Amino acid sequence: MLCLVTGATGYIGGRLVPRLLADGHRVRCLVRDPDKLRDVPWADQIEVVRGDVLDPGSMRAACHGVDVLYYLVHSMSGTGFAERDRRGASETSRVAAEVGVSRIVYLGGLHPADRSELSEHLGSRVEVGDIFLSGPVPAVVLQAAVVLGSGSASFEMLRYLTERLPVMVTPRWVRNRVQPIAIRDLLHYLVRAAEISESLNRTFDIGGPEVLTYERMMRRYAAVAGLPRRVMLPVSVLSPRLSSHWINIVTPVPKSIGAPLIDSLVHEAVCTEHDIDDYVAEPEQGLLSYEQAVRLALARVRGGQVDTRWSDASGKNPSDPLPSDPQWAGGSAYRDVRVRRTSAAPETVWRVVESIGGSNGWYSMPLAWAARGWVDRLAGGVGLRRGRRDAHELRTGDALDWWRVEQLDSGRLLRLRAEMKLPGRAWLELGVHPDTGSGSVYRQRAVFVPRGLSGHLYWWAVAPFHGAVFGGMARNIVREAEQSTGRHRAAAGSSEDHGPG
Repeated sequence: MLCLVTGATGYIGGRLVPRLLADGHRVRCLVRDPDKLRDVPWADQIEVVRGDVLDPGSMRAACHGVDVLYYLVHSMSGTGFAERDRRGASETSRVAAEVGVSRIVYLGGLHPADRSELSEHLGSRVEVGDIFLSGPVPAVVLQAAVVLGSGSASFEMLRYLTERLPVMVTPRWVRNRVQPIAIRDLLHYLVRAAEISESLNRTFDIGGPEVLTYERMMRRYAAVAGLPRRVMLPVSVLSPRLSSHWINIVTPVPKSIGAPLIDSLVHEAVCTEHDIDDYVAEPEQGLLSYEQAVRLALARVRGGQVDTRWSDASGKNPSDPLPSDPQWAGGSAYRDVRVRRTSAAPETVWRVVESIGGSNGWYSMPLAWAARGWVDRLAGGVGLRRGRRDAHELRTGDALDWWRVEQLDSGRLLRLRAEMKLPGRAWLELGVHPDTGSGSVYRQRAVFVPRGLSGHLYWWAVAPFHGAVFGGMARNIVREAEQSTGRHRAAAGSSEDHGPG
């Protein structure tokens, strides 16, 4: 079958596509920025269409000849998100019927039967499912609670809370019952949903084999991770808003995502039926237990094998042109440019450039970077703790601390777009090219386009620190490349000294 996947740059979509391909299906992806799929391992096996679920024209082109449409789009923040989700689902349902799509598959959230007290985010997800079920195209709406998988926002929140807080005050919502599901089993149901009879139009609750409280999940996570027993001090108040601020401080998950996750945990999220088994067989090895799911997720995190992360999806449109680009249409722009020549080979300098950020750091004033990250988190931004998906390799569209990889020309250019809270727009470019004769030239450029008077004041307030921050970064990146060259030569010499004589 030809499957159209919307949300292919997100956590679930980025894992669903290779599973569909492995199952023998053809896959088309609808994305606002095709460059974000340029570097994924399966890029040459899919068809990519530029578009948006809110644009009927692009949706019509994307849906042409499609058998199954996977709708994995959901807004997590911003004003008017519920209305955007409502319009996106309505337009998708209408266009899918016009062009003859046979089936829509949507992933929603588990929720109680009484909808009167649902949070705005969970209510919006339920409403989107209702729109598809009442539309002209038969829909399968899968409803899941906490997803356990390396890189998922739910798992990261659970992991960091448990690992960083040996003693914690626990509000009432941590004692609500939850039925988590492993990402492997969730993907199994998503793939198999494409094969369900075309006439079926209904919801299915999906979950793992165990019902647990969030408190119990944290305790059992600690046991699997080899941590000492966690001390939990229960309080009777229900404080999701306060909890979201705490999660913003303790975990890499920002408040904009943590708050909706907690809002969904305020309600018990337990399957009321498991009819999916009447239509789709369980995975061959059976559903993963909670411990198995955690153990697999931790193994992938510790082994640096996280295929997708919660931070992969960006709510922003493709970025505006840089002030240096030909299509730039005016406006003020500030720049900080640093150029350094080095004896290190271009490929050696590039290895340092591509490994920047995350646990590898930014090669200048770590305390200043950490302080700026904390300020951003307190302002509701993403801060520095999103880290990297992979310790050494980057892809276009990757989140990298408070940046996002906007352009990646391997061996030559890394362009990052800032996603921190700023009174303007900012980019950081790191470039490498061969020097005349030997060695290489490292070029670094920071660009800031201010918004209003506050933007100009911001630039001049931080400008005195640029010599230490940006200048130090350029010096230390070059120094690291040169030291790496020296270490390699020393290792090669040692190998020759101890080789056969």
